[in-house]
Amino acid sequence: MTDLAHTPQELLSRLEDTKQASRHLNAASPATRDAALAALAEGLAADAEQIVAANVLDLERGVRDGMTQGLQDRLRLTPERVEGLVEAVKVIASLPDPLGHVVREMTLANGLEVSQVRVPFGVIGAIYEARPNVTVDITALALKSGNAVALRGGSAALETNKALVEIMHRALESVGLPAAIVASVDDYGRVGANALMTGRGLIDVLIPRGSAALIETVVTQSTVPVIETGAGVVHIFVDASADPVSTAEIVHNAKVQRPSVCNSVETVLLHREALEGVLPGMVAKLLESGVTIHADDTVCALVPDAVAATPEVWGREALSLDISLKVVDSLDEALEHIHTYSTGHTESILTSDSDNAERFVQEVDSAAVMVNASTRFTDGGEFGFGAEVGISTQKLHARGPMGLPELTSTKWIVRGNGQVRA
Repeated sequence: MTDLAHTPQELLSRLEDTKQASRHLNAASPATRDAALAALAEGLAADAEQIVAANVLDLERGVRDGMTQGLQDRLRLTPERVEGLVEAVKVIASLPDPLGHVVREMTLANGLEVSQVRVPFGVIGAIYEARPNVTVDITALALKSGNAVALRGGSAALETNKALVEIMHRALESVGLPAAIVASVDDYGRVGANALMTGRGLIDVLIPRGSAALIETVVTQSTVPVIETGAGVVHIFVDASADPVSTAEIVHNAKVQRPSVCNSVETVLLHREALEGVLPGMVAKLLESGVTIHADDTVCALVPDAVAATPEVWGREALSLDISLKVVDSLDEALEHIHTYSTGHTESILTSDSDNAERFVQEVDSAAVMVNASTRFTDGGEFGFGAEVGISTQKLHARGPMGLPELTSTKWIVRGNGQVRA
């Protein structure tokens, strides 16, 4: 049932304890789970200074090790960001309980009452890097949905995650739940990550978040079912009828507001007929914010500060203040470019043409498709989920921002009064 022959016994015991603890959580009432979340929010708020202090240690080590600015931004927890985590936990606690929700029900001709209801997975494993906010987000969503968690947060956030997990353990114990509901395997490094990937029977589902390389490793090496999150080679298509002022604001927000995250725009496709009205204002706003513009020959001829785009630019997730601009002659050409280079995360069209907007929505095969809006809105918090486990770019079970329903499975309940099958 498991493939953990070379796993240290102490680590194996830890995961077994978490599996056992998941049963306690499954049996806990919604009120108890909400109380645990309330205690977690209180603990995060009370220990905010200690969390930030631990995070400073991780950031200092990251700088010494040459961590990129983008990863530093993902790693950083300021007092304001800790406050945001507290509020997210509170929102999650206030959401309707997903467990027991009836997905569908029917009464058969023989009188059997059949219903499909939402239930927890059991133990959710998460492998991620330099993202201590994920430690809180996934734990809060897991508790609300009745799941235990086994976390591998990576060496970059070691001190921060250690502080966060200690707070979580205290919160759980304060409401009579086992601390083992939340387990960290960070102290075992890669061995811990491998235990999550091969822990069939102990880990019910595994969610990776991070670089394309990390996700590919988990997807290809895991024997545990994986919900795949993906990189964000995100596109905005500026149609011929796009409003110049709105376009400049939206593109700037999608690139500059937080460039290190997966829903920031990487490529802007400009309809040739929109160039004269849109390009000057959009480019000026980007350059003012320090964005490096990589562009095709047409844009380079019009923007002296642009850098000639190399072929690999179009499929790159920069996660930095870099953006790629390309001129297209039609919606068809834009759709073909997106089909070729998109990672299936988020795409947006800026247009005043409702027919083009509808066609874009129908033909773009991504987890989130937007009309006249910044791609930065692809986010569990923005969608009203409180937080997200990740943004799934696969097509099985969960797609897009993953909230509470995506952390549940279902089971069939059949009630009868003595029926036997003929």
